[in-house]
Amino acid sequence: MKTKIFVLTSILLALFILPTLAQVDSLINSTMEEVAQSDGFHSQLKTKFVEGSVGFMSLVAITLILGLAFCIERIIYLTLSEINAKKLLVDIEKKVEANDIEGAKTLCRDTRGPVASICYQGLMHIEEAMDVVERSIVSYGSVQSAKLEKGCSWITLFIAIAPSLGFLGTVIGMVMSFDQIQEAGDISPTIVASGMKVALITTIFGIVVAIILQIFYNYILSKIEHLTSQMEESAISLLDIIMKHKLRQS
Repeated sequence: MKTKIFVLTSILLALFILPTLAQVDSLINSTMEEVAQSDGFHSQLKTKFVEGSVGFMSLVAITLILGLAFCIERIIYLTLSEINAKKLLVDIEKKVEANDIEGAKTLCRDTRGPVASICYQGLMHIEEAMDVVERSIVSYGSVQSAKLEKGCSWITLFIAIAPSLGFLGTVIGMVMSFDQIQEAGDISPTIVASGMKVALITTIFGIVVAIILQIFYNYILSKIEHLTSQMEESAISLLDIIMKHKLRQS
């Protein structure tokens, strides 16, 4: 399911962003005067894309597409994992008090998210000693936490790659400027301008992509922290429910 979400997200993002890349050839063949006549933001963006060197700007755009795909996949997964944990624990407690352990297990199985999975894991060992139940919940909680953070390392990688590509474009632009100076044998602003423009535009786009991905990443971290807190609170509440059940049974 998560793989399907990621693939679908990647395709949608590609369909949204790649048309800009597909129009690069036509923009290069058209005169810069015709492009300058259009005051639209989209046209200006395409113009800057071409001026910033198609090779490096395409890499930055691909980094944005892949990074957003991972971000959106995580957001969808984390959003679907959120439930009303307090209501779930109340329902579980009612069933356990009525000695309907199987009903409580069924309730957990039919509820999505890591909180329900942890509760189910604890109920599976309800007849065993409390230390066994606690170890089972803690161990399975670690597994669920790892699932919540899955893919985040890729997001941080793209956050680091985007400005790095921009800085690489900066270095290439500077080298282009020095090559043009060497060929002309003169240090005039006109000769240096084209290489410097490539350097600055690639840097700007790389930093902008990193900022966009960083905002999404921080939002994802906040949702992970919220779910982790929910899991910990639910685990404590479940242990209390199981303890009360054992005291009634003794």
